[in-house]
Amino acid sequence: MKKLHVLAALISFLLISPSMMAQSSTGTHAPVRIVFQLTSGDTLVYKGLMKQLRNIYKAEPSAQVEVVCHGPGIDMLISQRSLVADQVVGFLAAGVVFDVCQNTMTDKNIRPDMLIQGVQIVPAGVIHVAKRQAEGWSYIKAGF
Repeated sequence: MKKLHVLAALISFLLISPSMMAQSSTGTHAPVRIVFQLTSGDTLVYKGLMKQLRNIYKAEPSAQVEVVCHGPGIDMLISQRSLVADQVVGFLAAGVVFDVCQNTMTDKNIRPDMLIQGVQIVPAGVIHVAKRQAEGWSYIKAGF
C-alpha cells in the first residue's frame, strides 16, 4: 500500500505542467535565465547554438541568456574567424550576453580587439558558469 502512495505522488508530480511549476507564490512566472557553455570549435555547433537562441526568444522573449565561450569555443567570438559573427552581433543587440574566458585568451594569444565588439571578458569561463548556476540559472551545454 505504501508503494501505491509513493507511486501516486510521483505520478501527480509528473503531471504538473511546467508552466505551473514555474509560477511563484504570486502566480507569476519565474524569469527564465539560461547560461550556455560553449567549448566546441565545430562551426556546426555554432550554427546550432544560433538556432537554439532564436527558438528561445521565439518561445520566451523575456528570457535572460548568457553564452560563455572557452577553449576552442572562443573562435565563435573572434571577429575574423567566426562564421556566425553577424548573428552574434544581432543577439548582442537583443540582449544576449556573450562572454569569453580570459584564461583561454591568454593561452591562445588573443587580444581583446580581436573579439566581436560587445563581447565581455570573464576571468575564468568555468568559474563564471558555476557562479551562474549557483545563482539559479539553468545550465545548457552547447553542442552535440
